[in-house]
Amino acid sequence: MSNLETQLAELRQEAQQAIAHVATLEDLEQLRIKYLGKKGSLSKVLGGMGKLDATERPRIGALANEVKDSLQMDLDQKRDMLQAAQIEAQLEAEALDVTMPGVYQLQGRAHPLTSTIDRMIDIFVGLGYTVATGPEMETDYYNFEALNFLPDHPARDMQDTLFLPDGNILRTHTSSVQIRYMEENDPPVRIVMPGRCYRRDTVDATHSAVFHQLEILAVDEGLTFTDLRGTIKIFLETMFGEIPIRFRPSFFPFTEPSAEVDVQWRGRWLEVMGCGMVDPNVLKAVGHDPEVYTGFAAGLGVERIAMVLHQIDDIRRLYNSDLRFLRQF
Repeated sequence: MSNLETQLAELRQEAQQAIAHVATLEDLEQLRIKYLGKKGSLSKVLGGMGKLDATERPRIGALANEVKDSLQMDLDQKRDMLQAAQIEAQLEAEALDVTMPGVYQLQGRAHPLTSTIDRMIDIFVGLGYTVATGPEMETDYYNFEALNFLPDHPARDMQDTLFLPDGNILRTHTSSVQIRYMEENDPPVRIVMPGRCYRRDTVDATHSAVFHQLEILAVDEGLTFTDLRGTIKIFLETMFGEIPIRFRPSFFPFTEPSAEVDVQWRGRWLEVMGCGMVDPNVLKAVGHDPEVYTGFAAGLGVERIAMVLHQIDDIRRLYNSDLRFLRQF
């Protein structure tokens, strides 16, 4: 047996043992390169064929092809085995035991204030109103001056309003959105304005320093107090069904005439909104002619609407984040 035949036999044996013990597809590829690559062991062995006699070269060449085909077959078989094992392991790892109990995820729910706001907005949008919003940090002009609050009005006192160091304030009502909207839009106007408001109120069962309002504003030619009363009556009946309602004369700087609206709640009257016809001075502040246009506005306390809707006895329950209470909704 020639030296090349010996080398080819040893190469086949060594490669077959290595292939038999390889454990990963990556290692198997490295073996293929090591033994059958262009610079692999088989190529190095065949590099010595130039020194053979012409009569021996065909026999050694045939033997080399036999070794190459044999090793390629071993590599292919091992690759199939490793791929099958890999797929099997993946399937086993991803297998689901349908008899095991599922992992329970708590369902999120809308807070009663959020759901109440959404319900109120839906009613007014159905009446043809458009949603408008504005900043919670306001200037004195938008919160007071343009809404006809006189300089000595009690609402401008430190004990009633939260003033910021820069002279701005935390808005006391969403009425400031009315001014911002009318500055940019000519009549006819029909908007509903939800948002958070701030006042220096003493917290009790029906008051909070931070609360939510939803206001409506309609400005057009020929609007009267009858239109306001009818709109409010439709809203309250849609919201609560048949419920006793009363209008009481009141005063607000930005409406004239003005009224407060009460509903029957837990055996007593509960104020849920203030309303009235837009004061001519407010229309003038935004450049609308009060001789041509009239309007009405109403501001509703969302918390109080929610209390009537869900028969809640204390406004503070809405802010305590007590899951025993919130799960009821």
